[in-house]
Amino acid sequence: MLTEFDLPAVVPAHETGNMTDHVLKNAAEVPDQVVMSVERDGAWIGVTAAEFLADVVAVAKGIVSNGVQPGERIAIMSRNRYEWTLVDYAIWFAGAVSVPVYETSSAEQVEWILTDSNAVAVFLESHKNKQVFDEVSVNVPECTRVWVFDDSVIDAIKADGVDVTDAAIEERRATVTPDSLATIIYTSGTTGRPKGCVLTQRAFMFEVDNVVEGLGDVFLAPGSSTLLFLPVAHVFGRMVQLGCVRARARLGHAADIKDLLPMLATFQPTFVLAVPRVFEKIYNSSQQKAVAAGKGHIFDKAANIAIEYSTALEDGGPGLVLRLKHAVFDRLVYGKLRAALGGQVRWAVSGGAPLGARLGHFFRGSGLTILEGYGLTETSAATTVNRPSAIRIGTVGQPIPGARVKVAPDGELLLGGAQLFSGYWNNATATAEAIEPDGWFHSGDIGEIDDRGFVRITGRKKELIVTAAGKNVAPAVLEDRIRANWLVSQCLVVGDARPFIGALVTIDVDAFPAWLKQAGKPSNATIADLATDPDLMATIQSAIDEGNKAVSHAEAIKKFAIMKTDWTEEGGQMTPSLKLKRGVVMSECEAEIEALYA
Repeated sequence: MLTEFDLPAVVPAHETGNMTDHVLKNAAEVPDQVVMSVERDGAWIGVTAAEFLADVVAVAKGIVSNGVQPGERIAIMSRNRYEWTLVDYAIWFAGAVSVPVYETSSAEQVEWILTDSNAVAVFLESHKNKQVFDEVSVNVPECTRVWVFDDSVIDAIKADGVDVTDAAIEERRATVTPDSLATIIYTSGTTGRPKGCVLTQRAFMFEVDNVVEGLGDVFLAPGSSTLLFLPVAHVFGRMVQLGCVRARARLGHAADIKDLLPMLATFQPTFVLAVPRVFEKIYNSSQQKAVAAGKGHIFDKAANIAIEYSTALEDGGPGLVLRLKHAVFDRLVYGKLRAALGGQVRWAVSGGAPLGARLGHFFRGSGLTILEGYGLTETSAATTVNRPSAIRIGTVGQPIPGARVKVAPDGELLLGGAQLFSGYWNNATATAEAIEPDGWFHSGDIGEIDDRGFVRITGRKKELIVTAAGKNVAPAVLEDRIRANWLVSQCLVVGDARPFIGALVTIDVDAFPAWLKQAGKPSNATIADLATDPDLMATIQSAIDEGNKAVSHAEAIKKFAIMKTDWTEEGGQMTPSLKLKRGVVMSECEAEIEALYA
């Protein structure tokens, strides 16, 4: 095992320019190339590089005409849509700073972000968002300009700026240097109030340059495109948005994941990005559809062959018999899976949580290679990633070119490189705690670096459980394995200062009807009705048993309980990036946890 590893930067940190340079360069060099597609009434309408620049400049003029000054903050609270990307770049052209706000944020969260960032303006998607803003507007008097996308506000802002000259906008744009603040992204906050991560233009440029060049087969391949359904308000989605503009990869936006499959079918992306839970849902729903059609045994065989095939790629390659079996299942199963994603997808990028080796091998064996990566808001998104030329499934890859990774004596991963944030907004104490004087950033994650520089995440430092017997347990290992079960939605492993490890499990509401049918239960039965049903308990026990295979007997889950309702973002138990808010769940489920140890 290594204690430190880095790769040389493909593109060094910039000393001049800013992120808007990509928009100008695209319009100058490939003015007629379609760089974005906008969905209108079920059809995708292309936006060329020249059209995108014209839109951006016109909106920037409107922002300037409304009195926004260089360096002032403008919030964007919206689901994914073309206007999000348009406004993001227009804010920079106007010399200002963008502040993403999740569209699902509560009034209290919105108030905190707007007041803490001193935002002077806000773009809102809808009147629903406007109602949330109106609740707190009296407490954010500096935020005097409020624009709602659904009110055709883009046309209105363009009209506001007709008297602003091109020279005036170029003067504003030129004030933005690599050291200028690009954005303040507030951490989604699994604990406490969100902290504002300050990311400079240099950090974004370095990150985007080296991710795009490092993943050239993904971003720079002819005809590359992606449909962005991970929120752009999240740093992962934001980085891919910026990467697509830099790489001239066609970018589309999906606002609602419920409409994702038909949108994928018509957009036909060459790569997608998502958090592991999305890939788990794709696998589980495909399996259950096969079971419902009486072909469950075929799917299971296909899954095992895909995993065997992918594993063989790392050990001399698959033999003739395995290749023949794989070809058969490619026609029966894998091709249909790829077709459901639009038929053109070759690559997927996963981040936000560990994916799991079994799932990684299944998808690669099915013809969709998932490039798992790792990073935080504080690192402008990715610090490590598996690249097409350097993959080790079960890890989060090597550092991106120019980034550094080190394991501290206590096992914590320390991160370095020009992609790091410059600190927390208005929080010098938190900044000093997170960044060492020599520049290393404390990630809060426990991990290891193998002999080739591939990083493996084994848990969160603050989430380590120490049982009453003094055994250290990383809950993520168990939780990830258990969530792989088709019927499980979420899992929380508990046991700090307790005599044994326990777990709370929630049921996937989409999969539950299929289980009712398989188990011969009344179709109108609810999860709450059957939370202690012996058959349901036995099904979940099988998931627990599978999870326990990954740990020692002392770390294994001895007792579990099924929750009557799922944990969701709307309920406040999940972050917008689908991370479990452990503190919230443990507080809300205190009685259920106590019952495990009664």
